[in-house]
Amino acid sequence: MNGRPLTLLVAAAVVALEGLIALGLGVFVVVETLTGTPDDLTTALAEAVFGLLIGAGLLWVAWGGLFRMERWGRAPAVLTQIFMLPVGGTLVTSDQPQLGIPLIVVALAGLVTLLAPPTTHALYGDG
Repeated sequence: MNGRPLTLLVAAAVVALEGLIALGLGVFVVVETLTGTPDDLTTALAEAVFGLLIGAGLLWVAWGGLFRMERWGRAPAVLTQIFMLPVGGTLVTSDQPQLGIPLIVVALAGLVTLLAPPTTHALYGDG
């Protein structure tokens, strides 16, 4: 199959969106750390680096893995969606449904598109 199925494109877009958000949050923490007075500088810098690395990693999975139809891209993408579900649930039960519900919806959309038969066929073929 030469073309990318819609499910694979949507999956790559979902993972890229998650990567951009993580990257953005990492940059936000860096800016806040440099312009403010964090309670714990080491923790703030660790959170910033973590956000930047996760964001960059997810963008690599989206572009270098899923968009380029590389088999290896699906496993970290599926794992990310699985981790997002309890995070979203925790946000909902912590009186932050405005954050938790969209996170759950995006994670479910990611899982559905990553595990869809057209995606599987594009990444693994008939075999």
